[in-house]
Amino acid sequence: MSRNTNSKIKGPILVCLAHITALALTACGTMVPPDKNLVAGDDGHRKSINLFGPMEKSNPDADNLSRTAFDKTVSIAEDELGLTVEYRTYTAENYQEKTYDDVVLGRVRNNMDDLYLLNPDTIQILGSEGKLLDLSELDSAGNLRDVVRIANTVDGKLVAIPQEVVAHGLFVNKDMFDRYGLSLPETPEDLLECCRVFQENGIETPIGANRWWLENFVFALAYADLYNGGNTDAEIEALNNGEAKYSDYMRPGFEFLQELIDKGYIDAEKACTYEAIEGEGPDFLSQKTPIVMAYWGAANTETAYGNPDFNLQVIGFPSSRGQMPVISNTGYGINVDAEHLEDTKRVLDIILSDECLQIYTETNKVISPSKNIEVDCIPALKPLNDKVDDNIYVLGSNAGMKVEQWGNTCLIVRSLLSGATVDECMAEFDRLQEESLRD
Repeated sequence: MSRNTNSKIKGPILVCLAHITALALTACGTMVPPDKNLVAGDDGHRKSINLFGPMEKSNPDADNLSRTAFDKTVSIAEDELGLTVEYRTYTAENYQEKTYDDVVLGRVRNNMDDLYLLNPDTIQILGSEGKLLDLSELDSAGNLRDVVRIANTVDGKLVAIPQEVVAHGLFVNKDMFDRYGLSLPETPEDLLECCRVFQENGIETPIGANRWWLENFVFALAYADLYNGGNTDAEIEALNNGEAKYSDYMRPGFEFLQELIDKGYIDAEKACTYEAIEGEGPDFLSQKTPIVMAYWGAANTETAYGNPDFNLQVIGFPSSRGQMPVISNTGYGINVDAEHLEDTKRVLDIILSDECLQIYTETNKVISPSKNIEVDCIPALKPLNDKVDDNIYVLGSNAGMKVEQWGNTCLIVRSLLSGATVDECMAEFDRLQEESLRD
């Protein structure tokens, strides 16, 4: 993909990282643990590796589960290896107009750090440039779920691994469905019927939407068969070499969104301005809206949807194959020319070990990338978790696809919300595909 194309998708991808992994939560001051089991480098000082990410090392007393979980695993690696993981962080004021993704690309290309937290588009770019180490040689890589391998493999190399699998779903007020005798929707037709009944009973806008996550409907409809029909590799290869068209896959999802808009089941004008959860969340929590969409962690977080006054259920998005989770992943990658390459590999292997992932999973109540670890999820998330455990999902981000998915689809959905026709949206996918074929 060209840099021109990727410059268009920075906003959605950065928000994907900020909202999904909860790394935009407030961090306290930098704190490096006391030295233990010191192992000296050539200069007599404790060895270290450098991690570049969006947040600093958190204060152990800070109420910040995501950072605490990661820091716990880093601390284990530091103690076991007798080194220090130095956090080098992105702050917007330091980089002015540059996004996190822009900064990461520059730092990796200039070999400025050892280990990086990467968004899907930068995984794809840097992997295709050969800048990221093939992590399949790590012992921990042998424990990965297939979904992680598929999402983060570029040119046959596994170039990034996350500490959690991020699943998106429909958050529904089961009490409101029960009130009108409605079953939870499996197919697009089911959802349309539910919305019709809700609207006829005075619920003006049945689906609360924001400007970031409506693309999940598109992915569920576009790729249900691709990822669950037994022919995934061949279909992706056909898209990458131009034998198949992304627009043909995407059209049913965009037509469905257009129908939801035309029937007033989604308020396109509000969706264009609403931030995720902040916009549609109050109406959902006050039971004015029965359906919203969000990521797994939002069901565990009281500042999001973790403490509702009703029976919350989180299900997959409607598709031809039933309820379908949509998965997107960030990931940790190692610079192939890292100054401290061997130490960095050891650190990453430890924090991705089943021992550390068990700690991370239990702390954050998330889906582990390891097939050996089960999450003890709340009842509301069980429908979504059961699907993922059964390997039923679609990917919203896949580094093996030449046309970046999550950010580009988000922007094109926004065009639809702003009045573009479905045909105009499909023309944009065709343009992106043609551009990818020239690269």
